[in-house]
Amino acid sequence: MSDLEALSIRTATPDDLGAVDALFQRSYPALLRPDYPPSVYVTSIPIISRAQPALLESGTFFLAEREGRVVGAGGWTEAAQGNARGVRRSVGHLRHVVTDHRRTRQGIGCALVSYVMRDAARAGVVELRCQSTLTAVPFYRAMGFEEVGPISIELPRGIGFPAVLMRRPL
Repeated sequence: MSDLEALSIRTATPDDLGAVDALFQRSYPALLRPDYPPSVYVTSIPIISRAQPALLESGTFFLAEREGRVVGAGGWTEAAQGNARGVRRSVGHLRHVVTDHRRTRQGIGCALVSYVMRDAARAGVVELRCQSTLTAVPFYRAMGFEEVGPISIELPRGIGFPAVLMRRPL
């Protein structure tokens, strides 16, 4: 059985808060360190490395597991958008996607994002957007996302976190 065959993806629940926090807290520091200056890194990591309980309750946040261990997480939320004619179309936002830093380049992130895209499309989402870390831009590009442009995500305490807005039609 291949590593991907041993991977399972399931919907997260509020009971997964500890496991998701642990994944974020061990992986974000290791993954993001090369792409962010120390001044941003040390102030931002403690904030972004916390799971959001509302995401775990949403029904659209998922965990990738291998041998009972959480090795990836991510999901989507929806925001209705109007166009110039007043017609509404559904835009989803990719949320908190991360792979365990010890298991990158094993297909976990691709499998998870593909699962999220299928789930969002089934719900009527026609476009996914993400606020990518600088580190993840090449990954999202490989998944068919295009760069819209650089952004700064405003975190608590007035911390600006450099990121890139990306989008992909479904």
